[in-house]
Amino acid sequence: MNKVAIVNLSFWIMKICATTLGETGGDLISMTLKIGYEHSSIILISLFFVSLFIQLKSKKYNPLLYWTVILTTSTAGTTISDFMDRTLHLGYEKGSLILISCLIAVLTTWYISEKTLSVSNIQTHKSELFYWFAILFSNTLGTAFGDFLSDNLGLGFVGGALLVGGLITLVILLWKFTKINSVILFWIAFVLTRPFGATFGDLLTKPIAKGGLNFGTIGSSIILASILGTFMIYSYNKEKRLSQ
Repeated sequence: MNKVAIVNLSFWIMKICATTLGETGGDLISMTLKIGYEHSSIILISLFFVSLFIQLKSKKYNPLLYWTVILTTSTAGTTISDFMDRTLHLGYEKGSLILISCLIAVLTTWYISEKTLSVSNIQTHKSELFYWFAILFSNTLGTAFGDFLSDNLGLGFVGGALLVGGLITLVILLWKFTKINSVILFWIAFVLTRPFGATFGDLLTKPIAKGGLNFGTIGSSIILASILGTFMIYSYNKEKRLSQ
C-alpha cells in the first residue's frame, strides 16, 4: 500500500520546485487575479481535499498524483499564511507559532497513534492522513517563516534564501556525518525547503526595486511548472519501467 515517493535527490529538487511554484501560484491567484486571500484559500484548500481524496483512493504510488497533492498543499499554504497575516492581522510571528504548534501536534499524534513517523513505508490510511496534514502544515508554516525572515528580520529575499539554504546544508551534513534519526532530519528539511521556496519565489516575482528579479507571478509560475512537469514525467516513466 506504500504510495509515497522515494526520498532521493530528485525528490528534493521536485519538492523545492513545487513549494516555489506554490508561492508564485498562490500569489497569482490571490493578488494578480485579485481573488483575495480568503476566497483563494477556500478554493485552494478545496482542491487539496479533492486531490487528497483521489490519492487516498489510489491503490499504488502514482508520481503525477502524489506531486499534485504536494503542489495543492503548497499553493493552499501560501494563501492560508497570507490570510492569517494580512487579513486576520496575526503577523508572521504569531502565525508561525500557531502553525509550528499545529505541526508538532500532528507529528506527536501521529507518533502516539502509529509508533512511527516513517516517510518511506506508510502502510495505513491513518498514517497517510497524518503524512499529508503534516505536509500541509509544514508548507503553510514555510510561507509565514519565509516572510518573517525577509520582512520582519530585514534579510530580504536573497538573505532569507541564503539563510535557509545554509540551514538545509547543515541538515544534510548532520544526516551524512551523525547518527541523528533520519526521520527527524527529514521533517526538519521538509519544513525548511518551504521557506526556501517561499523566499526564492518572492525573489523571482518581486520587482527589482524590492530586491526581486521581476519575472512576475505568471512568468515565474510558467518556468517552475515546466521544471516540475519535466521531473514528474521523468519520475512517472521511471516508475513504469520499474513496474514492468
